[in-house]
Amino acid sequence: MVRLTKQQIQSYKDNGFIKLSNIYSEKELQELSEEYNRIFYKKNNPGMEAAWLGDDMKAAVKNKEYSVHSIHNLQYHSAIFSHALHNPNLLDCLEDVMQTPNILLHHTKAHYKPPRKGAPYLMHQDYHYFPFKKDSMVAVFLHLDRSTPENGGLCVYPGSHKRGPLKDVGVIEKGDAYHYMDQKEWPISGATPINAEFGDIVIFSYLLVHGSYENLSDRPRRMFLVQLMSAEDEPVEDIHKSLGQGWVLRGANDNKKASMAERFLH
Repeated sequence: MVRLTKQQIQSYKDNGFIKLSNIYSEKELQELSEEYNRIFYKKNNPGMEAAWLGDDMKAAVKNKEYSVHSIHNLQYHSAIFSHALHNPNLLDCLEDVMQTPNILLHHTKAHYKPPRKGAPYLMHQDYHYFPFKKDSMVAVFLHLDRSTPENGGLCVYPGSHKRGPLKDVGVIEKGDAYHYMDQKEWPISGATPINAEFGDIVIFSYLLVHGSYENLSDRPRRMFLVQLMSAEDEPVEDIHKSLGQGWVLRGANDNKKASMAERFLH
C-alpha cells in the first residue's frame, strides 16, 4: 500500500503535480515496456503520427522535420495495460490526490518520441480538450524511459493550475484541433523540467500548464498516460468521447453522466 503524506498532498495542491516512484514493481514495468514495444512495432504506420501542426509548431522546431507516434486506448490492445489501470498503489495515490474514493477512467494513450526528431508539445492545459464542471480531471504520466529535457521530457509551470482555465490560442489544421497557450506568455524555456527515471509517474491536474521538449538525443522517449476523473464530476461539453470512458477503476459511479455506457445503464 502506498499512501501520500499530508506534505505530499499539500505539495500537489500548491504545485498542481507530484512525482512518485515505486508505484509499479520491476516486473510490472518490464512487462509494460515489452508490451509497449510490441504494440508500437506491430502497428507502426502513418496513421500513428500525432505531432501537432501549425505555425507555432514550425517556429518551435525551426522548420525541421519532427514526429511523434501515438496509440490511444491501450487497454483495448493488451490486458497488460488493463492490469496497470487497476494497480492498487496507483489508485491509493489517486484517491489521496483527487480526494474521492470514486475514480473513473477517461482515456489512455501512449506517445513515442523517436530519437533526434521527436516533436515537442507546446505549453497547454488539457482542460480545453475535455472541460469538466468540477475540474476533477487528472493525468497520470508513466515514464517508460529515463526522461530529461534532452530526450523530450515533460515540463510544467508549477502552481499555474490555480489560475483556472486560461486563454486558448490553438489552431485547427486539417480538421484537428490543437489547444495551447500563447507561447510568448508561456514559453517552454520558462517552464520547470521534470527529470524522471524509468517507472516514475507524475500525477498532474488538467489545469496545470505543461508541455514537453523536443527529443534531440539518441534515445527514444516513451510514455503511457492515463486521464481520470471523479465520479461526482461531469463534462461541460459532449466532446472527446473515448472507448471505456466512465469505466469505474475504484469505488462506484452513481452519476452516470460521465460514462459512455450511460445509455446501457438504465
